Amino acid sequence: MADPYQNNGGYGYQGESYPQEEDAASDATEGHDDEDQMYEGEYQGIPHPDEVKAAQRAARAKARQAQAGATELEELAEQYEDIMEDCGHGRFQWTLFIVLGLALMADGVECFVVGFVLPSAEKDMCLSNGEKGMLGLIVFLGMMVGAFIWGGMADKLGRRKCLIWALTVNCVFAFLSSFAQGYGFFLFFRLFSGIGIGGSVPIVYSYFSEFLQMDKRGEHLSWLCMFWMVGGIYASFTAWGIIPRYGWGFSMGTEFQFHGWRVFVLVCALPAITSLVGLMFMPESPRFLLENAKHDEAWMILKNVHDTNWRAKGQPEKVFQVTHIKAPKTNEDEFIEIQSATGTAIQRWAVRTLTLCKLVGPKMNVASLLGPELRLSTLFMAIIWFTMAFSYYGLGVWFPDMIKYLQQEEYESKVKVFHRERVERFHFNFSLENQIHREGEYINDKFINIEMKSVKFEDSLFEDCYFEDIKSTETMFENCTIRSTVFYNTDLYEEKFIDCKLENTTFLHNKRGCHLDIDEENDVLIYLVSFLGSLAVLPGNIISALFMEKIGRVKIIGLSMLISAGCTFFLFLSFSQAAIIAWQCLFCGVSVAAWNGIEVITVELYPASKRATAFGVLNALCKLAAILGSSIFASFVGVTKVVPILLSCAALVCGGLVALKLPETREKILQ
Repeated sequence: MADPYQNNGGYGYQGESYPQEEDAASDATEGHDDEDQMYEGEYQGIPHPDEVKAAQRAARAKARQAQAGATELEELAEQYEDIMEDCGHGRFQWTLFIVLGLALMADGVECFVVGFVLPSAEKDMCLSNGEKGMLGLIVFLGMMVGAFIWGGMADKLGRRKCLIWALTVNCVFAFLSSFAQGYGFFLFFRLFSGIGIGGSVPIVYSYFSEFLQMDKRGEHLSWLCMFWMVGGIYASFTAWGIIPRYGWGFSMGTEFQFHGWRVFVLVCALPAITSLVGLMFMPESPRFLLENAKHDEAWMILKNVHDTNWRAKGQPEKVFQVTHIKAPKTNEDEFIEIQSATGTAIQRWAVRTLTLCKLVGPKMNVASLLGPELRLSTLFMAIIWFTMAFSYYGLGVWFPDMIKYLQQEEYESKVKVFHRERVERFHFNFSLENQIHREGEYINDKFINIEMKSVKFEDSLFEDCYFEDIKSTETMFENCTIRSTVFYNTDLYEEKFIDCKLENTTFLHNKRGCHLDIDEENDVLIYLVSFLGSLAVLPGNIISALFMEKIGRVKIIGLSMLISAGCTFFLFLSFSQAAIIAWQCLFCGVSVAAWNGIEVITVELYPASKRATAFGVLNALCKLAAILGSSIFASFVGVTKVVPILLSCAALVCGGLVALKLPETREKILQ
């Protein structure tokens, strides 16, 4: 029997019969022999999945032959889908799943690192409120730039190569940031660490999708999303286990300190390092190679995928029967080849570099997504990505900040006020906490080796007093008179004396730098809230993965965003820490289904030559929305919760309604 693909310029088989097809269900376990089991629907008149696939393939072949005007890229897409069905889904995809999942996990960890180290870093590096805010936003800024750059480069240089470079940049600068002693260097290193990891999301999804056949794409891309949740859990656990342990570090004099939070920064780089090692054993995407006219290299990779999967299933006799794949040649490749064939080596390198910069520049990146065929889809996706990220990351900051605010209110309600007390010749050898002293008189008193937390002295007199080895947090003296008093080895600096009169007062051997008190500054709640929010994502991930192919991407996105809007609306009824944590968990669990659908449909809407570019641009827009959302929502903590709730509801409803206008890509061949 003649092969229908031979007549169409497609790929041929060595034999006359078609290769055996793999079962349509996911092969979650290896070594399972489907042929040894009887198909349960055989006597019920239900077609075997292999027969269904054969019919679908025949229909696609017939449609391809009928389309005389089909382009080379369209023919390649059809052929590639047939090849991936022949290769099956098995050991190779699961190995790549783990390797790429670790890269995605590294992205999730990066989003939590600064939030966990900030309470310690602000004391260790004497950070002001403005510097703390910049440190919190710099990671998202770096990830935004990284997503934009690496996405475009992955479409020109290759998925695997760019992901290796991106993870290398992340690992190197994460390592350097853990040793940076000054705020400027730490900020710089975290920025470039974010630029590196910013490339992981657009590349990972594009890379993995090109090894999946159509009926498994939505499900397995959704399972891949779970690694982001694992990253949050990993960061929470390691932060709780490492940062409060002050002894996990060392110091070299007073100039170099390496406390527990710096150890945590190093440990957070482990997922990226592990993924980087795994990528050394993974091949480039054959779809990318075919798009760039590298037929032989792509064929060898596809043969390896085929042989690896069928050998693991106990069928090593299955032969990879593809002999030829049509690999179209693009104008960009021709341009580079023509320019690189002339001149010296330096000139050729300069031409390639300039051409690459032109191809991945902001103008080309965005312009390539605004052509007539992609303009409407890009506009809809931009709205969905922006509104979802604005609400998700904005509420992600608002939830813990609101809990801290409620805690602070409760703490301040228990403040002890001392009015016009007179203390003479008394030795304070116990800590002072959450106190206000007004119009007091302290004569010949000693304050030695104690801690002062949230202590305020107003309109008070200190005469012939002695302060030694004092550690203070949120402690100040306002409008006080201090006479003949000695401050020895304390951290009570001039800025803590507001409108005070200092007469014959001496400061000796003040503590250098800022005081880092691990027990006080690292409340376990910051880790618990993050852990619960990450864990709540699990059911949403599982449900969306199981129903992504049955319900469809569009309905998953639309319904999840609208339900998330309802969850945020009920925050009006939340007046306690427990209620806010509960609504946070529900919101995270529902919204992750929307994220899964958004990421899957982004992969499927764009052709291979623009897939990583589109994902990178949209992910950069996502990070911009995260910066705006977190900044705006944080400014209303303690002021009103009406504005954050209404903003998030409006954004989610808008994004959900726009999502329903998208085309369904569930049964669409990856272009």
